[in-house]
Amino acid sequence: MKTQVKITLMALLLALSLVALWQVQKVAHEVRLGEEAKIRLWANAISQRNQMADATREFFEQATLDEHRKLRLYTDILQSFNDPDQTTDLRFSLAYIHYIVDSAHTPIIITTATDSLITVPQELAGQKLEGDLLAEYSHNPPFHYRIWGMPMALYYKESQYYTQLRQVLEGYTRSFLTDITANSVPVLIVDSSRRQLLALGNIDSSEVDTPAKLQRRLEATERSNTPVQITLPSGNRAYVYYEKSPLLRTLRWVPTLYLFIALVLLITGYLFFRTAHTMEQNRIWVGLAKETAHQLGTPISSLSGWLEYLRGKEFTPQYATEVEKDLRRLGTITQRFSKIGSVPELQDTNVRETVEQAVQYLEGRTSRKIHYTVSFPDDQPFIAPLNGHLFEWVIENLCRNAADAMDGAGTITIVGSQDTRHIYLDISDTGRGMSPSVQKHIFDSGFTTKARGWGLGLPLARRIINQYHRGRLYLKYSVPGQGSCFRIVLRKK
Repeated sequence: MKTQVKITLMALLLALSLVALWQVQKVAHEVRLGEEAKIRLWANAISQRNQMADATREFFEQATLDEHRKLRLYTDILQSFNDPDQTTDLRFSLAYIHYIVDSAHTPIIITTATDSLITVPQELAGQKLEGDLLAEYSHNPPFHYRIWGMPMALYYKESQYYTQLRQVLEGYTRSFLTDITANSVPVLIVDSSRRQLLALGNIDSSEVDTPAKLQRRLEATERSNTPVQITLPSGNRAYVYYEKSPLLRTLRWVPTLYLFIALVLLITGYLFFRTAHTMEQNRIWVGLAKETAHQLGTPISSLSGWLEYLRGKEFTPQYATEVEKDLRRLGTITQRFSKIGSVPELQDTNVRETVEQAVQYLEGRTSRKIHYTVSFPDDQPFIAPLNGHLFEWVIENLCRNAADAMDGAGTITIVGSQDTRHIYLDISDTGRGMSPSVQKHIFDSGFTTKARGWGLGLPLARRIINQYHRGRLYLKYSVPGQGSCFRIVLRKK
């Protein structure tokens, strides 16, 4: 029974370990898919942000070109005033050029070409274009033209709208690489030559602080993920190399870790059960040695007593009969212990006669205050395959336990019954009974409630019935203060 429990526990532990491993693998797989989906979404976001950056840059370039065209048109109109055949309404032309400047929101300065004396705007008229003011308006090449024969130059800088747009774009450029690296994924951003590091995220800078280290890291990263090509807001091309997140890398080893833990638990459980089994076997062998000494003690003591009694007396047949009983008992004990550990031979035996023989032996060796009652139906044969020596040992053990439970006074009742396949023996007593906590352990090797007991009588009895005779021995009931009843179930032929 214990072996089956151990095998069941080991199988359950293995099953639980496999289920836990499968669940962890499943969770790790789902998290891995989630992480990879986030990375793909992140890469797509980079690409979409690239497109937005490209569109912004193209818009800015187009706006700058449009601004340049408007100012070119402005100077062309002014220069057209030099044509003596001009038929266009001058007032309309002046209104139109003012509209062009106002709609472009472009700050302009017009100077004389010879001494850079400012003529427009009115608040700067008469000053010279030089120093910081010249530097401020020199980002774009000036337009040169003549008006009424006088050489003029038009300087301009970006419109207020374009300046604000450039500031936003520059801030966008600064945050572009930062936003790419600000996530849980290790990231390296390199230029188009793939030699210069532009930015990094979630990677120790000491790991890529030399060109050789950088190239090795890029090659290792490219083996696991294809780099994403991007175009920076400045118009330069770059490449984003990304690796698996720390969580994803950790999850790769979780199933292996759980498998290792499961193996450790299985090995520990096996060693534990093996140690427990070894200890149980040791207890059994020690108990068998003590039981052997106990079993042999009774006939040996009897023979010693007869020897002392017979010294100097005349021998009679009665003495021989008593000595013969003790010798026969020694032979029985030898037969019993020789069967332990081997497969005993079973023979069709009258169960009733075997029980009566065991009771007859016990009646002369227990208290006279203990009464034995054996009840079998008279009209029925009780035949079962038995090993008589071992089966008598079971009956003796159960009856001795019952006698101990009754403190030497009471009634032991053995009732036999049968059906078509089994024979049932109920052995009951009028002793003190057992509590539920004691009942759980009565068949455990080494468990006993006796001051000088070894806890082997019931385990050996059940082993003899359950394993050698393929029957069953169990506690049918036990009521504290009223008694207990054990049942033996034997198979017929």
